[in-house]
Amino acid sequence: MDPELAALAGTAGTTLVSLLATDAWHGVSERLPLLWRRARPDREQSVAAELDSSREELLSARAMDDPETEAEVRAEWQGRIRRLLIAHPEVAEDLRALLADVTPDEAARPAPTQQATASGQARIYQAGRDLRLDQG
Repeated sequence: MDPELAALAGTAGTTLVSLLATDAWHGVSERLPLLWRRARPDREQSVAAELDSSREELLSARAMDDPETEAEVRAEWQGRIRRLLIAHPEVAEDLRALLADVTPDEAARPAPTQQATASGQARIYQAGRDLRLDQG
C-alpha cells in the first residue's frame, strides 16, 4: 500500500475515534458513510450502523476508564479505512476533505515518511526539519 494512503488511514481512524464522543460527531457520522456509498454502495448502511455501535462502545469504555477498548475501536476504524483506500484509492481526496473540515490543517495531513538504505560504511542522515552535523 502507498505509504501516504496508509498514513491517511491512520490519521482518519484516529480522528474519527477522537470525534466519536464530541458534538462534531453528528456531521462526521453523516459524511463518513458517503465514502462507502461512492465506493461500495452495498456497505453504506452497515458502515453507518458500525459507526453508531463504535460510538456506544467508546462512550462505555470512557465511562469505565478503559483505554484498551478505545485503542481497539481506533485500530478497527483505521483498518476499515485502510481497506477502503486499498480497494478504492479514488476516495482519498474525499476523505482528506472530510478531515480538513473537522480538524485543523496540520492534524489532517499525514506525516511525511522517510526511508533509506545503507550498506558498507555508508552513513545516512535524515531529518524532518533542521539537521546540523558537526563532524570536525
